Amino acid sequence: MGGFFGTISKSACATDLFYGTDYNSHLGTRRGGMTTLHDGVFKRSIHNLENSYFRTRFESELDKFEGNSGIGIISDTDPQPIFINSHLGKYALVTVAKVNNLKELENELLENGCHFSELSSGQINQTELIALLISQKNTFVEGIENVYEKIKGSCSMLVLTEEGIIAARDKWGRTPLLIGKKEGAFAASSEPSSFPNLGFELEYNVGPGEIVLLTADKMTQIRKPNKRMQICSFLWVYYGYPVSEYEGVNVDAVRYASGMAMAKKDAVEADYVSGIPDSGIGMALGYSEGKGIPYRRAIVKYTPTWPRSFTPSNQAVRDLVAKMKLIPNRTLLRDKRVIFCDDSIVRGTQLRDNVNILYGYGAKEVHMRIGCPPILFSCPFLGFSASKSDLELIARRIVKELEGDDKKDLDKYAETGSEQYNKLVECIREKLNITTLRFNTVEDLIESIGLPKECICTHCYNGSSCF
Repeated sequence: MGGFFGTISKSACATDLFYGTDYNSHLGTRRGGMTTLHDGVFKRSIHNLENSYFRTRFESELDKFEGNSGIGIISDTDPQPIFINSHLGKYALVTVAKVNNLKELENELLENGCHFSELSSGQINQTELIALLISQKNTFVEGIENVYEKIKGSCSMLVLTEEGIIAARDKWGRTPLLIGKKEGAFAASSEPSSFPNLGFELEYNVGPGEIVLLTADKMTQIRKPNKRMQICSFLWVYYGYPVSEYEGVNVDAVRYASGMAMAKKDAVEADYVSGIPDSGIGMALGYSEGKGIPYRRAIVKYTPTWPRSFTPSNQAVRDLVAKMKLIPNRTLLRDKRVIFCDDSIVRGTQLRDNVNILYGYGAKEVHMRIGCPPILFSCPFLGFSASKSDLELIARRIVKELEGDDKKDLDKYAETGSEQYNKLVECIREKLNITTLRFNTVEDLIESIGLPKECICTHCYNGSSCF
């Protein structure tokens, strides 16, 4: 994944840019970058974040970021921002994108006489490829529309120009893009949680495919939004920040509603409910109220040094982080029947290890309640998981074990309550050594989000989405 932040002001922007970008840090763990524009000159820094944090990498460099406009990025893809000098003028670019036809577009651009300079480990930089697609056209709007037309996947972006900051949301609106405003300044961000502490008020949700131009004085729409949207449901399940709102829908409120809905249908008996930090907490609080049993912090996250465990590409690193960042409370667990709420089960390795630790600390029963349906499909639109194939998904591996073919009857395995679905859930439960296991349904998740079903992407659960 990734997240970006850009701001343009009547005064120096470095502080807002620095902290605004940092508020997107939960969206990525690989690289961070910032650039500002001052008197026609771009100042840029890009740092590796795999063994450090954004703030510690960039804080000592803040003095060099002169100017009143800038963009920043937390990225799990290539080094960003990049600079381009083209017939459109000089500009800097950051993207949150997944380009599935990268090689095809690379060959097409090379055949048309383009060249690539931002190589990383011998591979082209997908943000540079997007910049080349923009520069093929006569205006920025036409160029961004060219990106929408050409790439298979998704792409939202910020373009820093001498006229202002151009903010463009993915044509299906798969990732969010929000505009904040305060006196003498505008900002654009993947995460609206970056706004309040910097004095910005949420001003506008950029629509699917919409493009706006920000100056210090105003926001101007330069391309109207598309009529159809497919925003990612996993925003509310996992990677959205609890206080954030997308399309006017609060993340933690959705998690709370999902937990409450599940509790009201659940006959299991337990002593209390606990959330797996951080994204399972909101759901657990809702479950507690819906079930009428106490909420307890049976697991606490050690926050000072351990990053999220979902995104590192190395399985051994993911397993280590998952183990080290969560500390069980032995006193609360001993001889107790506990319902644990978590956001999702992807590969299953982390949850299996966590469950065994809970038993080791004395838990009598471990019941798992999951905030989304079983994940049967890798996402072709966003890089929210490090999974390289469908068979890295525990649900898909079980389908293969049961059917001999991981693609057989997937529609039946995705149907809540079907014979195949029930068998899938039971197999996951057995493999993870869980007392009982329940998943949220697609229907309850969509109802908790509250947007029209056709506006929400549920591809990873049932393979259903617009392409």
